[in-house]
Amino acid sequence: MTHMARELTGFLYPFIESEERDGSSLLVDLAASAEEKVAQSRRLRTTTLERCASRLAQAGEATAQRFRQGGRLFAFGNGGSATDAEGAVDLFLRPPSGRPLPAISLVDDRAVLTALANDVGFDLVFSRQVIAHAQAGDVAVGFSTSGESRNVLRGLEEASHRGLLTIGLCGYDGGAMAASDAIAHCLVVHSESVHRVQETQNALVFQLWSIVQAHLGEGADA
Repeated sequence: MTHMARELTGFLYPFIESEERDGSSLLVDLAASAEEKVAQSRRLRTTTLERCASRLAQAGEATAQRFRQGGRLFAFGNGGSATDAEGAVDLFLRPPSGRPLPAISLVDDRAVLTALANDVGFDLVFSRQVIAHAQAGDVAVGFSTSGESRNVLRGLEEASHRGLLTIGLCGYDGGAMAASDAIAHCLVVHSESVHRVQETQNALVFQLWSIVQAHLGEGADA
């Protein structure tokens, strides 16, 4: 293994060294490391879902109400959070069960993203799309691992200003997102691991979707 490769993987698997010769021992270490990461992820998901249960219930009920009134869900984020936003949209649009719901990703149109980034600046790539497409009664869901992503914050601020229900998902201590008055429901994953934060955010989104579906199902039976 080269020096550069060791630097790139060292933070994940510090026990992998260039002089490693015992293949069996290495496999045992790798398996133990993977098992510990799974256990960490499971513990974080459990504690976060428990801590956020009340806020999730409120957000889910409010989101269901917006859908009942013809609202749509808009989701956005950067990098890995962009894929989480797309995953949330896909869950609402093409659910494994229940009612398909209108949802739009603000990260999937490369032409729009690059045009806005070039013409008005990357900080405005989501807020400008909110202005163009969203309306009062819709829902905006912003993802930011750090809670400090300026374009995500600008998008949520614009959404709040226009009467959208705003939901933010973030990690660490919540950062600027947790302190923002523009976010009606902020779901914070208290971890400094990007991987664990995003895994737990996916669990939060699934729980939010489940609550929304439950409320809409009740409405259908009424």
